[in-house]
Amino acid sequence: MFATDKYLELLKQYPPRPIHNEEDLEMMQEVINRLLDKPQLTVEEREYLNVLGSLIYEYEENQEPIPDIYGLELLKFILEERNLQKQDLLSIFESKSTLDDIFDGLQELTPIYIQKLANFLNISPDLFFPS
Repeated sequence: MFATDKYLELLKQYPPRPIHNEEDLEMMQEVINRLLDKPQLTVEEREYLNVLGSLIYEYEENQEPIPDIYGLELLKFILEERNLQKQDLLSIFESKSTLDDIFDGLQELTPIYIQKLANFLNISPDLFFPS
């Protein structure tokens, strides 16, 4: 059974409002985390979480989308993030010229290369394809 007074108490502790920046988002996530840490939620707490979750969803939907990177662009990004050089991939390709051609966009990554790269980088081969 829904108790209005308990729900109002939750609203007083942290009144839900639109999220305008990362600081607002972090504050709301802290409130959510505190509630989720509880062993069992009341009906009022679950309803309150739904409201907060809706506000977070709305905020995230209005943010700039993260571009979907794949293929060579993904490979270059991973190499940079892991402080690797393209020469570190030489064992995967038949020759340095093949490696250079791929990085110069003159040759495509084949399914065999993608599988070898995925194994070497310990990631799913699916990441190399558009989602």
